[in-house]
Amino acid sequence: MDWEKKDIAPEMIKHMAARYGCDLLTASILARRGITEGEDILYYLENDPRHLRNPFDLPNMEDAVDRILAAKEEGEKVLVFGDRDVDGITSASMLTGFLARTGMDVSWRIPMGDDPYGLSLEAVEEFAGDGGTLIITVDCGISNVAETARAAELGIDVVVTDHHTPPEKLPGALALVNPKLPGSRYPFKNLAGCGVAYKLIAALRFALKSGIYGQPICLLNVQPVNDAYVIEIAKMRNLSVIDKLSETVIPGMLRIGGTRLPAFLEGQHIISWDAPLQQKMLAKIFGGGFEMQMLDLAPEIGKEIKQTEGKSLLRIRELSKIARYASSALGELEVFINLFTSFIQRKEKLFTEEDMTDLQLAALGTIADIMPLKDENRIIVRYGLASLIAKPRPGLSDLLFKLDLAGRQIGTREIAWQLSPVINASGRMGSPDKAVRLLLSADPEERNRLAGEILLMNEERKKLVNETWTRVEPQAAESLKTYGGKLVMVFGEGIYRGVTGLIASRLGDRFRVPAAVVSFGENHATGSLRSAGGYNVLAVLEQCGDLFIDKGGHPYAAGFSMDRARWDEFQERLKYTAETIELDPGGEAVRVDAELPQSYLTPEIFKVVDLFEPYGQENGPLTFLARGIRILDISLMGKPDPVHVKLTLDTGKYKWPAVYWRAVEKVKREFDINDRVDLVFTICRDWFNGIETPQLIVTDLKRSA
Repeated sequence: MDWEKKDIAPEMIKHMAARYGCDLLTASILARRGITEGEDILYYLENDPRHLRNPFDLPNMEDAVDRILAAKEEGEKVLVFGDRDVDGITSASMLTGFLARTGMDVSWRIPMGDDPYGLSLEAVEEFAGDGGTLIITVDCGISNVAETARAAELGIDVVVTDHHTPPEKLPGALALVNPKLPGSRYPFKNLAGCGVAYKLIAALRFALKSGIYGQPICLLNVQPVNDAYVIEIAKMRNLSVIDKLSETVIPGMLRIGGTRLPAFLEGQHIISWDAPLQQKMLAKIFGGGFEMQMLDLAPEIGKEIKQTEGKSLLRIRELSKIARYASSALGELEVFINLFTSFIQRKEKLFTEEDMTDLQLAALGTIADIMPLKDENRIIVRYGLASLIAKPRPGLSDLLFKLDLAGRQIGTREIAWQLSPVINASGRMGSPDKAVRLLLSADPEERNRLAGEILLMNEERKKLVNETWTRVEPQAAESLKTYGGKLVMVFGEGIYRGVTGLIASRLGDRFRVPAAVVSFGENHATGSLRSAGGYNVLAVLEQCGDLFIDKGGHPYAAGFSMDRARWDEFQERLKYTAETIELDPGGEAVRVDAELPQSYLTPEIFKVVDLFEPYGQENGPLTFLARGIRILDISLMGKPDPVHVKLTLDTGKYKWPAVYWRAVEKVKREFDINDRVDLVFTICRDWFNGIETPQLIVTDLKRSA
C-alpha cells in the first residue's frame, strides 16, 4: 500500500493560516485536500446557520411559496408525496409536520410495497377524488411528466421539489424547485431531497414571519472616486440580490433623468447606510435642491448588531468575517448587503429551535443519501447532529433509545451505520409508511410500537440480504467476464426488489467495479446501479435510456424500471456500454493529510479532527502519518477466531490504544512488541459502557527504517 502526502509550499500554508485565522496544521490539511478558496474554507472554519444559502436562490422558489400560502389561505387540501428511502421519508415527514403546524389541511403519501418510484397516476386520481387541489413532491417528481399532466387535467396544481438530475423533458408543474435545473443560479447543486424540502420550509418560514417577503427593495450607496461619485445599487427580493447597477457621475454634468437610476429605482423601497451623508453626496452630484426618499437603516442595525454602531461601511468591512473569505476585497455595497441580510435574519429570528429540529431530519437524509459533505451540507449536518444530541425529536428519540444510542455523542458514522439502515429497512421491506408515522406521531405508545416494528423489519432485511448475497455472488463473478471486467450484474425473480440497492453496493465493494442488481416482476424489471472506481453510473442510464419506463438517481447511485420484454435488448446494449467504462486506477494508495510529530499525539489533536467534522462523502476522516512510534503491547480480537489486532502505542506523553483491522497474520511477521513503526491512521472516539476513549484506527503500518 502506497502512502501519498502531497507537497504544499510552506509560503502557501503560512498565507492561508494568516488570512483565515487558523493554525498551520489546519491550513496544511485544507491545502492538501484542495480546499484553498475562501468560500469553500468558510464552511470548515465557521459554524453559523446564517451561512446557509438563500432558499430563494433556488429556481421558482417564490412561485412555490406563493402557491402554498394561497392553499393555506383558502383551506385547500394538500398532499405531500415522497419516496420510500430515508431521504424521501425524512423529506415527507419534515414538510408534512411543518404544514400541519401552520394549520393546513395536509396529508402525505409514499410508494408502498411494489409501487413504482415517484408520483403515480393512482395517487393523483385518488387525491382528486378526495377533493385535493395541490400536490407537493419531495425527493421525486422531476421525471413525472405524465402524472403532472394528469393532475392538471383534474384541476390539481403540482409543486415539484427534487434534487435528482433532470431529464430532457421536464414536467409541466406549477413550480419546479431543483438546484440542478438548467439555468439554475443556485451555487450549490448537491443538496439532498430533504435539503431541498428544508429550503422550502425555510422559505415558507421567511414568508410567514417577515414583513419584507416579496417586497422590492434597493440598497443604495454613494462613494466618492477622484473627481466623480459612484452610485451603486443592489436590487433585492427576499434577501436575494436579483440585479445590480453602478453609475459613475461627475457632479453637475447630468441631471438624474439622464442616468439609469430612475428606471432602476422605480417602485422600489430605497434603503441606505447613513442617509444624511448619502443625501449630501447626491445633492453635490445632482444639485442642491435634489433629495431622494430613502430609509436610513444604520441606527436600527446598530441596535441589533452592536459592533456596527456608529461605524462606516469601510470600517465594518475590517470587522467582517465574511469579508475574510471573499475571493476579492468586498466593496461598500457588498458589505451593506451582508449587513442587511444578517440584520433581517436576527430581527425575524429565522433560526429557531423548531428550525433546528427540522435540521435533524435534513441531516439524517443528507447522510443517508450519501451527499457530499461540502458547502452548506456541512452546516445542515453539523447543526442537525448537534440538535439530535441535545434534544432528539419524537420518533428519532424512540429509535435512538432502542438502538442504545440515546445520550451518546452521535456522528455521521452512527447515522450511516446504525440509524439510517433501520429507517431504510421500512421502505425496503415494503412498509415505509411506518417510518413516516413514527416521525409524525404525537402518541408515545404508538411511537414505541412503530419503532419496535421497524427494528424487526431491519432484522428481516439483514437476513434477506445475506440469503440473497449467497445466491448472487457466484452469478456476479461470472458476469464480470461477460462485461470485460468492468461491470457486474445479477438478476432474477428470486431477488427481492427492496434489497437491490444494498446488494449492488456490496457487489461494487467486492469486485471494485460498478454493479447492477435487477429484480424481475411479472411484467417489469426494476434495477439498482451503484458506482465504483469513480464511475458515473448515470452514463449507463443515458446510453440505454430509450429502453426504460423510468430512470433517475445520482452519479454514484441510480435506478431504473423497464418492460421484461426488452430485457434481452438491454443485456446486449450493456455489453457495448461496459466497453466505455473507465475506472479510476487510484486503488490502494492512502492519501495522507498531515504528518504529525509525536508531541502532537495527545487528545489536543481532537481540536483539529473535530474542526473537519462532519465526515462523509467527499470529506473522509483525516488520515495522519507518524514515524518511530513504539509498540508497547499487542492483543488479538475476534470470536471465535481472532482476526483483528489491538495495540498500545507509546507517543511520549500519551499512550494511545489502537485497532488494526484484519491484521492478525501480520503480527510477528511485519511488527511485534517493542518495534518502532511508521503508521498511517485516523483518530476517533470509542464508546464502551458510556465511557469515551480516544483511539487510533490503523490503516497501514511498517517497521521504521
